[in-house]
Parts: sequence; structure tokens; C-alpha cells
Amino acid sequence: MSCFKDKVAVITGAGAGIGYALAVELARRGARLSLLDHDQDALEETVRRCEGLGARTVAQVVDVTDWGAMSAAAGVAHSELGGVDSVFAVAGIIHRGSLAESEVADVERVMSVNWRGLMYTVKAHLPFLAEAAGGRIVTFSSAFGLVALPKYSAYNASKFAVRGFSESLRQELAVAGSRISVTCVFPGGVRTSIVRNGLFAARENREAVVRGFEKRVARTEPEAAAAIVLSGVERRRARVFVGTDARVVALLARLAGGHYQDLVPAVVRILKRRRRRSTR
Repeated sequence: MSCFKDKVAVITGAGAGIGYALAVELARRGARLSLLDHDQDALEETVRRCEGLGARTVAQVVDVTDWGAMSAAAGVAHSELGGVDSVFAVAGIIHRGSLAESEVADVERVMSVNWRGLMYTVKAHLPFLAEAAGGRIVTFSSAFGLVALPKYSAYNASKFAVRGFSESLRQELAVAGSRISVTCVFPGGVRTSIVRNGLFAARENREAVVRGFEKRVARTEPEAAAAIVLSGVERRRARVFVGTDARVVALLARLAGGHYQDLVPAVVRILKRRRRRSTR
């Protein structure tokens, strides 16, 4: 029997991608669902799918960067569904562009959604999780939270922040004697719309980046990602790596340490030279 059966799971970013896949899989496993997203149409589709599987749902259109709205949403989940047992803070956005060419507003938006929105989600639901018999907090970093790459400084910063937040919180709860676990998820390339819907600096070639991501990077289907996540969360693991690429990045980060920061620019320069030769 699934540990999620007859339990209440909260999911942000439930309208698409991994959030949607988690909602559907948790519905199959008999969970009651608090579904949150900023996109009403997408959220309604998730509700239809989950209720079609027999799940009881509460759906709320919420901006995760609004503390008041997140606090209210947590209260609604607790009162209407009878508690909160697990929180999946999935909502996130990506940005590509050098710092010199990026708009400050875009950088701030990425940090606001990926870091502050995740923190708001966790903090708003934490009092209710404390009432559960062993609650679960699930945060979403990224392979980009293990190593940094050029032109992703905003995204890297937000995902490194999530990693640090999650590791600190897991220890904090353990020291306090809490039965709440914290699992930080590190997805690699997953077939979602995150890059297509991302933010780009003015001179970035959006279509080329999207095409490259969808053709060469996004190898894992959202449904497979959801299954991997839930398996790790059930075991209360500290870290869950989604995809072979995420595991390879984790190994690189461990073996190379800070030296990868010298290796990556060298590799980028080599690839640029090869592309120039191929176009002559």
C-alpha cells in the first residue's frame, strides 16, 4: 500500500510538467490533493484528470511569490482536506542570458519564484505538517543546483539556494526531534515546457536554445520523473536525482570539486570552434 493513500499532498506548479505528473500519480495512489498553479486553465485540466481517477481535490490559482496568498492557500488545504501530510514545491521558471545582457527584473523574477516562492510554500504549510504523523517536504532544485553553467547565473543561484535551504531545514527539523523529512530533488533534462516558457536576455536565440534542449537534453518523461521522485520521497531520502544526466552531474560535482569551473569554459570554447568550422 502506498504511503500516500488517504493522505493530503500539496503540489505547486500542478498545471504542467513534473507537477502535473506528480498530481496524476498521487491521484492513482489514493491521495487527496491540494493543487496550486498560477495558470487557471492548466490547473483545471489537472483537476479533471485527477478527479477522473477518483481523487478528492482542492484547486487554487495562486502566485507562489505572494506570502499572504500562500498562507491562505495552506489554510484552505488544511480545513477542506483535513490536514497536510506532504508538500511538493515544484513551481519554477528558468532564465538564460549573461548577467551583462539580462534585465534585472528577469533575474529578480527567477529568484522570487524559484527560491522565495518555494520558501513561502514550505513555511506556510509547516505548521500543518507538524500535526501529521511524519510529514514530508519535497523541494525541487536541479542539476543546475549542483554545478553552474555560463548564462544561467540567475537560475543557478536560485537552485543552489534551494539546495542550501533544503539541507539546512532537514538538519534543523532533525535537531528539533521532528518526524518531518525533507527531500531535495535534482532533475536533469525532463520533457517539460520550462525552457520554452522561460525568460531570455534580448540577444539570446530562444528558438535555438529550446530546440537544443528538447532534442538533446530533455531525455526523461515527466511520468518517469514523478515515479522516481515518489520512490525517493517514500524512503525519506535527503537527495533524489532524476535522470542519468543528473546522476552524472552529481558525480562530476563530487569528483571535480571547484575545478569544474575551469573545465566548463574550456569545453564551451572547443564546441564553439567546432561549430564555426562546420559552418564554413
